[in-house]
Amino acid sequence: MGAHHPRHAAPTTRRLRYAALAVIVPLAVVTLGGMAWLWPTGTAASDQPSPLEQIEGVVTAVAREPCPAPPADEQGAPPSGTLEVNGCGRAVVAITDGSEGEGEVRTDLPNGAGAPEIGEGDDVQLIRTISPDGDSWSIVDHQRDSELWILAAAFALAVVAFGRWRGVTALTGLAATFTLLLLFVVPAILAGESPLLVAIVGSSAIVLTVLYLTHGFSVSTTVAVLGTLTSLGLTGLLSALAVASLHLTGFTDDLSTTVGTTYGVDMRGLLLAGIIIGSLGVLDDVTVTQAATVGEIAQANPGYDVGSLYRAGARVGRAHVASVINTIVLAYAGSSLPLIILVLANNDSLGEVLTDQIIAQEIVRSAVASLGLVAAVPITTALAALTARQAVSSAGTVEQA
Repeated sequence: MGAHHPRHAAPTTRRLRYAALAVIVPLAVVTLGGMAWLWPTGTAASDQPSPLEQIEGVVTAVAREPCPAPPADEQGAPPSGTLEVNGCGRAVVAITDGSEGEGEVRTDLPNGAGAPEIGEGDDVQLIRTISPDGDSWSIVDHQRDSELWILAAAFALAVVAFGRWRGVTALTGLAATFTLLLLFVVPAILAGESPLLVAIVGSSAIVLTVLYLTHGFSVSTTVAVLGTLTSLGLTGLLSALAVASLHLTGFTDDLSTTVGTTYGVDMRGLLLAGIIIGSLGVLDDVTVTQAATVGEIAQANPGYDVGSLYRAGARVGRAHVASVINTIVLAYAGSSLPLIILVLANNDSLGEVLTDQIIAQEIVRSAVASLGLVAAVPITTALAALTARQAVSSAGTVEQA
């Protein structure tokens, strides 16, 4: 019986893999063709002046002094809203940027909204303003290179220590995701391509690359890929309908206005692209989990038919979706918390708050992403049940032989 196992099991495995290849290869070809068509060939031109170059330095001395009393208003009351972060005085900064040579410069202590709080020994970023009266320097930010590298190293070590080889593949997939976003998605949008189309093609490339790179080429991974792409297409359709029916423009703050007016980006399309890319991370988590769960249930219960496998997997999926939906809402709410506070601070009625474009846009993000997530569970579970049942049946036939 053991001698017959490899001979009978291999054809079934080949059939499943050939079926997976028959579906995945055309999707990969279409995705590569879309990337070649949309690949950016130039950079976007901007009418705005280039930002001033930031120069690195380290604060060697800080000389603080009392601030002069601000003038009172017409009623004699002191002015409100003054933001003094560092107080008055000057700082001495040693230039450490090799391109600027060596030396020390003196600058006023930075104050105002968002000004960095500085002290002696801080690594800072400066800008130099050239005028006929001479150069002037301003501290605009802290340097964060070392701290970010330490955080990234701690993150990578934790992932590898817990996940081992799977952790290494997960980090490789993360690097592939950022590579596609930075080298294709963002440059293509800046080059004037449709943000929605770029997001769809880029998301397909991310799914095909990252899932197989992280989880290996298997029928279970193929099921997750198909479930993710199908749900992602549904998410794109629902988001387009929601944005059009609610007349959302994508212009909600100074940042979006700057991107739209300076670089000529279609902000409505960028809103749709953001919804699709933002949904992708949650979708592949659910689809991979569902495909693996159904496979494990089939192995543990060889007598289950397709319907039993689907029902068992759906029960797990419902529990997963219930927790992930809350995650989606909290993630979008957290990222837009300053805007939500600004809207609510006007003391408008609940109806006015919810219909404000800023809040409505976040509601659309959360609702559409949740709908795509809900659809991913039955789609992926059904595909996984069909393939898992076939695999278990084939194994049972081989064992009987």
